[in-house]
Amino acid sequence: MTETPVETVAQVVATDAALALIAELQGRHGDLMFHQSGGCCDGSAPMCFPLGDFIVGDNDVRLGEIGGVPFYMSESQFEYWCHTQLIIDVVPGRGGMFSLEGPTGRRFLTRSRFYEDAEWDALVASGKVKN
Repeated sequence: MTETPVETVAQVVATDAALALIAELQGRHGDLMFHQSGGCCDGSAPMCFPLGDFIVGDNDVRLGEIGGVPFYMSESQFEYWCHTQLIIDVVPGRGGMFSLEGPTGRRFLTRSRFYEDAEWDALVASGKVKN
């Protein structure tokens, strides 16, 4: 069995469409951040904010970066999603009320895929997830 180095296992990735929208928003707003709280309505979608406009708390998990932008998720929501790699995509529609993509007619959407066994083992070994 070949071991998967943990640094190669991304917990969050983005589609080309999402990366293009992130770059567009960076051009308008500067440094950005994402947060997905898992709350009702808008909170269950990935929300994009100017960096520092959303205060990250002790119960938020930093999953990584997409397009150079940090992506956080509430710890309680992470418990549900931890066994999957998040894939941030873009679809037509109205984004969250406070999310920067709202006026563009597009919105960020979270898709996911289950980790392969070697990926999961690497994440557990690194302490990024609990078995």
